[in-house]
Amino acid sequence: MSRAVVGLMAGMALGFAAYFGDFWAFLLVLGLGAVGLVVGRFMEGDLESRDFVRRRDRQERIRDDRRRAGGDRRR
Repeated sequence: MSRAVVGLMAGMALGFAAYFGDFWAFLLVLGLGAVGLVVGRFMEGDLESRDFVRRRDRQERIRDDRRRAGGDRRR
């Protein structure tokens, strides 16, 4: 199934929720759709838990510390 068809189906589901329900039904369908998307991507192997956490290297931390202390004058 193409991404356009999946997007169409998601849009129709959100439209039905907004028309027949209220704003909270719309948000519920939107939130559950997002959860389903993330779980599906995990199951396909497209996402890993480390994709949500950015690990900083030592040099980047040193630059941030200097910037906070006022040692880095470049902007």
